[in-house]
Amino acid sequence: AADSRCGPGGGGMNLPGRARSGLNDVALQLRRQPIVEKTRGQWVEDVVAWCRQQDIDLGMRLSSQSLRFDAELLAQIDSVLASAHLAPLGRSLSGLSSAAQAKEGVEEDKATREGPRAWRVLLNLPPQPTPGLASESRCSRDVDVRHLTLGAFGALVQVENLDSFYAFNPNISALSGYAQPLIAYRGDSHYGGGFAHLAEVWRKTRRPHLYAGDFDAKGVTLALDSGATHLLLPDMAWLTQHATPLHQPAGQLPYQRRLRQLHVSLPPQHPLRPYLTLLEKQRGLKQQWFEGELVAVGIG
Repeated sequence: AADSRCGPGGGGMNLPGRARSGLNDVALQLRRQPIVEKTRGQWVEDVVAWCRQQDIDLGMRLSSQSLRFDAELLAQIDSVLASAHLAPLGRSLSGLSSAAQAKEGVEEDKATREGPRAWRVLLNLPPQPTPGLASESRCSRDVDVRHLTLGAFGALVQVENLDSFYAFNPNISALSGYAQPLIAYRGDSHYGGGFAHLAEVWRKTRRPHLYAGDFDAKGVTLALDSGATHLLLPDMAWLTQHATPLHQPAGQLPYQRRLRQLHVSLPPQHPLRPYLTLLEKQRGLKQQWFEGELVAVGIG
């Protein structure tokens, strides 16, 4: 027999995520038709169970096979959500930060929420004197990519290693032609997602994007994947003397195939060719060992 009435109230007020998603779809369909009937699959069963907890009378809408939705039923569900300070139907919490979810109500969807660092990047900036802190030649700051005015920066400099990022000084000849270079940490599990957003919006500016990182097969591949237009490296003469097999381990061999393909595709006089030749000899150098003047090597 059909279960025509929800049972006694009780239990949690949160509407399960898949039930909310299903109801959001139903709400859209009800704009075009007066009734929407859904088979009693898993998300519908979640709705039925939730209704039982909230004393919402499904009446003849519920049969052993399906549940019929109409505007009145969704209005009742919305009323209960509102009284519990939960987001109304039609407001998806998926992808929102915890703060944004909080504005929708007390409900939180941890599985799909946007991480607090999703848009954050770590920048190396000119000194900003602060009372109580000793002055430094440079300072680092965690900022939201969406708050940057990219037109103020002449070039983006992506720094691979965190220690090199903190020590990076943009007052070098390779960057002298760019007004106010934007120095950003490439990121790790904490900041990698934010830098990906920055690289994406920076690409649209069509301005130089320089990669300062390890001179090894993986480092050059990371630069290519990030959309960098140049590598910041020691000049070829110095690097030839100091590159070592110790800094180009066998574990990086999988990256070499792509670089060899790039190598053969470049014109004979391309500035990147001698650097790729050095890498093919299984010689590299970690960024922390760079000395002397850096040069910008085009990779486009």
